[in-house]
Amino acid sequence: MIIDCAYYRDGRRQHVEAMSVRDAAASCRAGGFVWLGMYEPTSAELTEVRDSFGLHELAVEDAQTFHLRPKVEPYEGDIRLVILRTSRYDDEREEVDFGEVSVFLGPSFVITVRQGVASDLHGARIRLEQRPELLEGGTSSVLWAILDQVVDGYGPVVAELERDIEEVERTVFAGAVAPTERIYFLRREVTDFYRAVHPLLAVLATLERDARETPLLPYFRDVHDHLVLVNEEVAAQRDLLATVLEANMAVIGVEQTKVSVRQNATIERLTILATVFLPLTFVTGFFGQNFAWLTDRIGQEWDFFVLGIGGLVIPCIALLIWFRRQRAARDAT
Repeated sequence: MIIDCAYYRDGRRQHVEAMSVRDAAASCRAGGFVWLGMYEPTSAELTEVRDSFGLHELAVEDAQTFHLRPKVEPYEGDIRLVILRTSRYDDEREEVDFGEVSVFLGPSFVITVRQGVASDLHGARIRLEQRPELLEGGTSSVLWAILDQVVDGYGPVVAELERDIEEVERTVFAGAVAPTERIYFLRREVTDFYRAVHPLLAVLATLERDARETPLLPYFRDVHDHLVLVNEEVAAQRDLLATVLEANMAVIGVEQTKVSVRQNATIERLTILATVFLPLTFVTGFFGQNFAWLTDRIGQEWDFFVLGIGGLVIPCIALLIWFRRQRAARDAT
């Protein structure tokens, strides 16, 4: 849909009500420029805008699809297409939502097409309309206002991501195991955010060169400075998440080692018990035999003590000697 369409001349908006696409295209020939704002337009609306303003079909096709990286593309008729990635942090889901703004920039018109979750450009329009000295700079002033709005929107996202990373970091470095899935998810979000921020540096460098001989150059430099700061913070977050992930894997390894030690200790105790009961099993089996030699020679209590108890004591002494030798060997290593 068309959000707003206005005609500007001599640094001021010439009417209050929004204009139709046809009237806006006609106003471009009278001097000044037109700013047409659209949000998720239909194919029919984009076709009307393309025919009215003479846009290239490939440029219009770019405005209908999402891009992973911001870019600037020149077209015939001194028209440029600038793709910007926008972002917003959702507190309920604790996730970052991304959108896109396509800006068609010509000598006498600016057309903005927003897709997905995007910054509201109405605030940028109002602030620019309150500064007629900048509006007199033409369509480049609109591009600066949009860039300033988009880059300012990156700040809250960086702060919220920093808060999420600090929560995971405190969990990991406290010795507890943090959810690995959460760390991977945060790393993916930061990577997507980096892809939205870092390529915009090259776009701004190009726009700065184009505005070198205009009064808008300091304003583009100011946006560039803010973007450099955001880019550095996002890059630091990526490195920090890599460290947190490695630390979390180390904590998981320590926990698994502790479990293995506990399991080994349990198995050792069970082995000792089984070893103690082994002579008893031997004696029980020995006296349970029905051989004539055995039954004929056990007729008194003394015979039972010698053969039975002796048959238990001798293996126990042998096991005790063996356990001591094993312990001494472990202590030596």
